[in-house]
Amino acid sequence: METKNLIMNEYLQIIIFGIATLIVASISYLILIWFKNRIVKKTKDNTILIELLNIALNRLQNIVIFVLLLFFSAKIFFQNYTIGNTINIFISLILFIQIAYLIDGIISYLISNNSKFQTNKKSQVKNAVSLIKFISRSVIWSIALLLCIENIGIDITALVAGLGIGGIAIALAAQNILGDLFASLAIVLDRPFEIDDYIVVGDISGTVEHIGIKTTRIRALSGEELICSNADLLGSRVRNYKRMVERRAVCNLGIVYQIDYKLLVKIPKILEKIIDDIAYARFDRANFKSFGDSSLLFELVYYVQVPDNDYNEYMNTQQKINFEIFKKFEQEKIGFAYPTQTLHISKD
Repeated sequence: METKNLIMNEYLQIIIFGIATLIVASISYLILIWFKNRIVKKTKDNTILIELLNIALNRLQNIVIFVLLLFFSAKIFFQNYTIGNTINIFISLILFIQIAYLIDGIISYLISNNSKFQTNKKSQVKNAVSLIKFISRSVIWSIALLLCIENIGIDITALVAGLGIGGIAIALAAQNILGDLFASLAIVLDRPFEIDDYIVVGDISGTVEHIGIKTTRIRALSGEELICSNADLLGSRVRNYKRMVERRAVCNLGIVYQIDYKLLVKIPKILEKIIDDIAYARFDRANFKSFGDSSLLFELVYYVQVPDNDYNEYMNTQQKINFEIFKKFEQEKIGFAYPTQTLHISKD
């Protein structure tokens, strides 16, 4: 009879502790949810810290809060029972998963809103962002999974060692693919060139059409598509003509020897006036360079800065300058020289 009473008292105590656990957890839950909602309502700024706080609060699920509070309350009331160890395991598992979920959201936000990615929304950036997110998530959730397994009581030393050896084997087998993969990330992050840029790499030149995970596709001027490895591109010197601030042009003019000296000294000023009157052109210098075999050589140097660095517009500007030079020289009676030979014949 006494044993039966002890069992009844123990069951009654468990029921009382269970009800107390539920009450404490519910009250604590309501208080925390009230504070959480108040914080969310008051954080309306768009600073990075506020955004990260909002992400953390949004990813902190209400059901998770309630379950954690329930387990923490049960841990307090049932600390003298054998179920206490099981409760500790469940608390650790939930915390590891929730923390991984929070970190995943914060890192995804930081990657997606990075200034290097905001400036360009084209396909290569989207591919890189997705790839970086995949790698970061794999690392975060792998660590969380290993911590959960270890917390259950399973020795993960052999598992980690096996994963390390397997990772090295995979890296050695796929080193070329991984090289191109990281080269793709370097291209997107460092941006030596982007889609629609005209580049020259060794004997390859053309407009970049697509930057993939392994290769970059370039459209050559002759029309064909060139497919280059990302690692090879980064290992070479890349000339990006799209990013030129201005183009330097050099024009050599040959003037006939029969020109008058007074007209000869006016040529640099004439050339400077022509350049100054042309849109997008900036005069640098004009000099009487040397005496040629059949002409007086002048060297004209100027810079052209056209919108969007358009090569066709650059050539149109250069054509206007050449037309104006020809027109002005014709008006001033300045003759262009061409290769000639004078043959002197004498009678002995």
